Amino acid sequence: MAPHADNSNGFANGGGIEAAPARDLFTVNSPNVEYTDNFINTKYTYRTTDVSKNADGKYVAAPKETLYDFKVDRKIPKLGVMLVGLGGNNGTTVTAGIIANRRGLVWETKTGKQSANYYGSVIMGSTTKLGTDSKSGKEINIPFHDLLPMVHPNDLTIGGWDISGLNLAEAMDRAKVLEPSLKSLVRKEMALMKPLPSIYYPDFIAANQEDRADNLIPGSKASVAHVEQIRKDIRDFKAANNLDKVIVQWTANTERFADLIEGVNDTADNLLKAIETGHEEVSPSTVFAVACILEKAPFINGSPQNTFVPGAIQLAEKHDAFIGGDDFKSGQTKMKSALVDFLISAGIKLTSIASYNHLGNNDGKNLSSQRQFRSKEISKSNVVDDMVAANTVLYKEGEHPDHTVVIKYMPAVGDDKRALDEYYAEIFMGGHQTISIFNVCEDSLLASPLIIDLVLVSEMMTRIEWKAEGAEAKYAGFHSVLSILSYMLKAPLTPPGTPVINSLAKQRAALTNIFRACVGLEPENDMTLEHKLF
Repeated sequence: MAPHADNSNGFANGGGIEAAPARDLFTVNSPNVEYTDNFINTKYTYRTTDVSKNADGKYVAAPKETLYDFKVDRKIPKLGVMLVGLGGNNGTTVTAGIIANRRGLVWETKTGKQSANYYGSVIMGSTTKLGTDSKSGKEINIPFHDLLPMVHPNDLTIGGWDISGLNLAEAMDRAKVLEPSLKSLVRKEMALMKPLPSIYYPDFIAANQEDRADNLIPGSKASVAHVEQIRKDIRDFKAANNLDKVIVQWTANTERFADLIEGVNDTADNLLKAIETGHEEVSPSTVFAVACILEKAPFINGSPQNTFVPGAIQLAEKHDAFIGGDDFKSGQTKMKSALVDFLISAGIKLTSIASYNHLGNNDGKNLSSQRQFRSKEISKSNVVDDMVAANTVLYKEGEHPDHTVVIKYMPAVGDDKRALDEYYAEIFMGGHQTISIFNVCEDSLLASPLIIDLVLVSEMMTRIEWKAEGAEAKYAGFHSVLSILSYMLKAPLTPPGTPVINSLAKQRAALTNIFRACVGLEPENDMTLEHKLF
């Protein structure tokens, strides 16, 4: 798979392979599911429970059914991914990882031979229950990737922007994430990739990043010229690599929060005017988001800042463009969202959560600045809110566990983040339970598979249309805000007015069951009633 050495800023995904229909691992035998050469057409009954309160103050629960038609495009496109922060730890790690997987590389480590894999990716590294074999009674599980006709990450074309001009081989060395033996195998391809110049507004990231900023689009504040340059970069990348679609993902430095100001970033029109006038509260990530929205390229924010100010969300809705965020959920926060869900669901009352972590990579260096740390603190602190609010037996109105988050920069540990958590809970009859976790995780090796997952799921959502059943209803895509991405994100962005779900189990179930609905299958059901009656 030969890389491009020109200004297309990427490497090819298989020598010009055309988009083609997927080869299905399974088919659904149902009168409600129709397969054509181009589409899977499904009639689906969505069952929920509608709850109301009567005059006596008691709840009335009523089963409710809604009929939907789903249409899934089976043709897998040639897909490009453009990363903002391509030369950072995450950008170089995910790029090298895809090259290694594509080539089936095996390399020497101090513990023996290691082969390329996609461990840590829910899409590529996990399975999901398809159903039960009626003869043997055994569950049949299939790779998650095969639920729908999805792009394979080996076929992605990668490019992007960075404020540092190092080629990706040099940037990979700077990151100090991968084994030297692996780096030597991918170095030639990585050296041919150089990030496009990016935008740099010094007030939004820590001053300690200034020495990296040598690959810049002229200008130090938001402008129409910046938006148009980013749009041009996307179009040029798409054309140079003969791509059907491009998805853009922010994996650059954490920015400070932008102030929300009436008349500046509160509506789509005001945000566009604020960019025209170079307002100081328009961040680089919001400029990238606006450019992608106008270019109809899905944009995902993998950092914790408030990229999607109200005006950006409104602009995405206006243009039917997909956006998703915020902040990769990789190590400590993923553990927290799983453990808190378990404890509260078990009727154990958490009264305090103390989270401390230190890391030595460039993300840690940037977060050593208080304004940037505040963005991360917010995204990590809200992760338990919905689980607490759901249990009115344990928590009365206004009650919430004490929750503190501390991050320190310790250069010596590099990309090996140390996370220490203490969970203090009240149990039966005034007793207490303390759970302490010490989690050592290689930060970029956990985040990189999430980048892949977010790209694959976002692309898949561009090929799904649905409608309420009826002659006058028209097919449409999902809402511009892709809340289905929540499983991979610390601070899930949801459509305005809809609840935020942080429970890891619920997020995984939503992802799985929406995909199942697209092929006419009921939600995963673990009642196993067929084994309960004898």
